[in-house]
Amino acid sequence: MLKKSKLVVALAAVALIAATAPAAPAAGNLEIFTWWASGGEAAGLAGMTTEFTNKNPDTTFVNASVAGAAGTNAKGVLVSRMEAGNPPDTFQAHAGAELSSYVKAGQLEDLTSLYKSEGWDKVFPSDLIKTLTTKGKIYSVPVNIHRANVLWWNPAAAKKAGITKAPASLDAMIADLAKFKKVGIDGMALAGQGDWAIAHLFDYVLLASMGPDKFNGLWNGKTKWDGAEVKTAIKKFATILSYGNASKSLDWPDAGKLITTGKAGFFIMGDWASSQWQSEGLKLGKDYTWAPGPGTAGVYQWLSDSFTLPKGAPNRAAGIAWLKVCGSLAGQDAFNPKKGSIAVRKDSNSKLYDSYLQAAMKSWKVDRLVGSTVHGVNYGNAGMSAYDSAVGKFYAGNAKDSAGLVKGLVAAYKTNNA
Repeated sequence: MLKKSKLVVALAAVALIAATAPAAPAAGNLEIFTWWASGGEAAGLAGMTTEFTNKNPDTTFVNASVAGAAGTNAKGVLVSRMEAGNPPDTFQAHAGAELSSYVKAGQLEDLTSLYKSEGWDKVFPSDLIKTLTTKGKIYSVPVNIHRANVLWWNPAAAKKAGITKAPASLDAMIADLAKFKKVGIDGMALAGQGDWAIAHLFDYVLLASMGPDKFNGLWNGKTKWDGAEVKTAIKKFATILSYGNASKSLDWPDAGKLITTGKAGFFIMGDWASSQWQSEGLKLGKDYTWAPGPGTAGVYQWLSDSFTLPKGAPNRAAGIAWLKVCGSLAGQDAFNPKKGSIAVRKDSNSKLYDSYLQAAMKSWKVDRLVGSTVHGVNYGNAGMSAYDSAVGKFYAGNAKDSAGLVKGLVAAYKTNNA
């Protein structure tokens, strides 16, 4: 018995040393799957990659990015790989309901212990951690927070239309769209390629039209998708679309150029637009400016890019090493100023960020928070796809079939909850 007790004590000591000793740098290849391929996205990834390489010099970074459609293209490829048992070492996904299908399929490792060992349970906002938690487990590490409900415009174009300040309400914005049209400028920049950007605009209109309580009720069944509030929002959405550019096939960066070249008045897009324009040499406050989406002042419609650890990752150690950088102060501050997003961590250095992002940091702490449907907070992949498709079909049909859109939105809700 004495020998057995000594053995137990010895093994416990070895385990304690292993748990507290610094982790050795990862080696081999790290395959990271993302949709960040250009502009501020690529610049932000490069900043975090440098931080990873400095800590893991023997690891070869393999960027398996699939560009286009705000991740829609990448998600299709990823689903196929996961189903085929060919996962990358880590992959990008939006935090929230988007991960639900992977969790249900048992394809992700539980990262809760990493939150404790790295101290993220103390430096990440507690409300965000609650959103990330599924049945007591956390399956991703968020690297940033984006804001979806942002109004962008060109000051010179606005001056030409006689617009001197940001509209405060949805109806005031619609009135300004008419002012742009009167001077020969498209009122709203529209990006129809892939459906998601038009659905992004619709998601904002829903929020601005019905307010955060009714909007949140859409996801828990308290607000009906075929109810009066949604039908009112659809009417306003149709009016906004009527002031948009003629082309229905623009990707979002091309639609954004309509703003920066003065060919369109307003653009509802996430704050990644700012980093894209800055990567093109444009100046915030001069070539473009911003305000909270009209009708949503005091509301922060958020989304978050995160990374996971797939079960069966070829280089699990490298995947864990990458996740540690994703959640670290150095990693987030290397990534977010270039990406055009704010850090998840509460101890991030605000001096590294531009004036818009500093304002976003302040708003994130005090505003009412609601999730983005198009970017994975409210719906899983199947629900998002059906939601985007319904809105895209409405747009492609020149906003004439409101009843069809309602039917599609109801179907998307049912698909998500199947």
